[in-house]
Amino acid sequence: MVALIVGLLFLVFGVIAVLPSLLGWGPEVILFIKGMAPCLAFFLGVIAVFIGIADIKDRNEAKREEAEALKAQEDKKE
Repeated sequence: MVALIVGLLFLVFGVIAVLPSLLGWGPEVILFIKGMAPCLAFFLGVIAVFIGIADIKDRNEAKREEAEALKAQEDKKE
């Protein structure tokens, strides 16, 4: 419950900080977003590559296990 209240307070502060009539931080927030966008895109790209590599490894391992299971079934039949 405390985390929900703190989260809502941060959301309210974020909205107040961007409104031009209250704190006037709008231009600085836009500047921060412009500066952070390339860094965020790079970080998300690195994460996507790692997830893709892990997915390929998992698929290969599943194929190998399936082949081993089929081979074990064939050995039992003989």
